[in-house]
Amino acid sequence: MGHPMAKNLEKAGFPLTVFNRSAEKTKDFRAKSTVAESISDLVKSSDIIFTMLTNDDAVREVFAEILKEDVAGKLFVDMSTISLETSKYIASAVIVKEAGFLDAPVAGSTKPAAEGTLIIMAGGTNEDLNRAAPYLEKLGKQIVHTGENGKGIAAKLSVNYFLSAIYQGLAETILLSDKLGLDRLDMLEIINESATGNGATKVKTPLLIQQKFDAAFALDLMLKDVKLAVDAGADFPLSKVLKQTYQEASDAGFGDDDVIGIINYLKKHR
Repeated sequence: MGHPMAKNLEKAGFPLTVFNRSAEKTKDFRAKSTVAESISDLVKSSDIIFTMLTNDDAVREVFAEILKEDVAGKLFVDMSTISLETSKYIASAVIVKEAGFLDAPVAGSTKPAAEGTLIIMAGGTNEDLNRAAPYLEKLGKQIVHTGENGKGIAAKLSVNYFLSAIYQGLAETILLSDKLGLDRLDMLEIINESATGNGATKVKTPLLIQQKFDAAFALDLMLKDVKLAVDAGADFPLSKVLKQTYQEASDAGFGDDDVIGIINYLKKHR
């Protein structure tokens, strides 16, 4: 996600410094942007720093390095999907050092990231959001200010909880229609053109037709987000089912597939 997002900032003409813990992922930035050799170098040379990382551990590790530096007056925009606890902890640690912080996770996967059509959910002050807005406008088609620090993450966990239910429900529906002898293409057309269709069902339709599940958003990442939602307070009848199913699918070896690849787990093990 971070790579196409950074590319959009580069295309927009912003002076850009990039860093990735896997250095080979920065090679195609060397022609037009600066590639930092360390987190310290990036922080020293930048006034606004965007982070897009995989999980809580990665965010805590990176910000532990960041906060060794003098960050007063800088703005940090963390676009990772992590726990409320970690996000609020990082926000407090940044603010104590007289810097600004936005939690600004996104709705959308790699294709919307490349197209600059993400939905950005921002938690933080109006002042910090206004400062980041010219950059965020190149990354997404809509920016929703959801409130103070932590509210962006709260919105993202809620959205992905809903998505986890949509994808499992879509997979089960297709398996039912398969059992009943319906053509999969016909069934998906009915779903997508009726009131049941939405952006999530439409974007996964080609994968279900081709039965190829290269990850735009990996099943293991959805499992992580379901667990974060449960930890944040999702205690509903579906919560237990979703957590159990995605966990079992991951344990069965489907974690690196696209999230809609859960259909293969359900077909083989249910």
